[in-house]
Amino acid sequence: MHVLKHVDYIAAEDTRRTGILLCYFHIKTRLISFHSYNEKTKTKILLLKLKEGKKIALVSDAGTPTINDPGYYLVNQCHKANIQIIPLPGACAAITALSASGLTGNRFCYEGFLPIHTIARQNLLSTLIYETRTLIFYEVKHRIKDTIMDMITIFGNNRYVVLARELTKKWESIQGFPLIELLRWITYDSKHIYGEMILLVEGYKKCSHTDLSLSVDILKAFNILKKFLSLKEAIIITAKLYKFKKNILYNYLLKNKI
Repeated sequence: MHVLKHVDYIAAEDTRRTGILLCYFHIKTRLISFHSYNEKTKTKILLLKLKEGKKIALVSDAGTPTINDPGYYLVNQCHKANIQIIPLPGACAAITALSASGLTGNRFCYEGFLPIHTIARQNLLSTLIYETRTLIFYEVKHRIKDTIMDMITIFGNNRYVVLARELTKKWESIQGFPLIELLRWITYDSKHIYGEMILLVEGYKKCSHTDLSLSVDILKAFNILKKFLSLKEAIIITAKLYKFKKNILYNYLLKNKI
């Protein structure tokens, strides 16, 4: 209620229902209709107001904005414009993070904590290479770097990921990067991995043959080796060099008909 009272505008899926709530609590903040049929048009208007420094609350009729409710396009455009998104506590941290991530919330896959050992972690991630839903993981400070490195090995350098940490707390941070840039960002400053963390990985998108799901370095090494060795030997040596199971590369080659 404090937020609804002190923002400049409230973008509401159903202004009538939200209006009843505001009336009950004697809140006079101006309402703006914002639903699935006018979302793109109203997003342009709201972005202008946000760039002017106005504060806007986004509420849905009965649920969490962006989670199968209006708001995904607005939040996504805010991220692109470097406009801060502040999620309010939801049913759980995963949903709170997803609602503010700028990633699609219509279909998502919650995986919880990944295995603590590298091989087991890579094996699980390899089963998710072609998962088109948004992937949600919890992670802890002392494993976050290893997890991101494993994601780079399995998903490639450029898969987009959002790191949300310390949600609803003083040092809340929501940052989105390609995986390789996220690795550099957390390596640059140890404070970037302080607190409770959630990783949200964009689902697989088949754009072209060059949209690799394994890192470019791995595929380059494999292509060099196969010029001098049998296919089987090239796969085994590449897997040993980059410390992952050979079936990950084998399945990738089959899937992409390489």
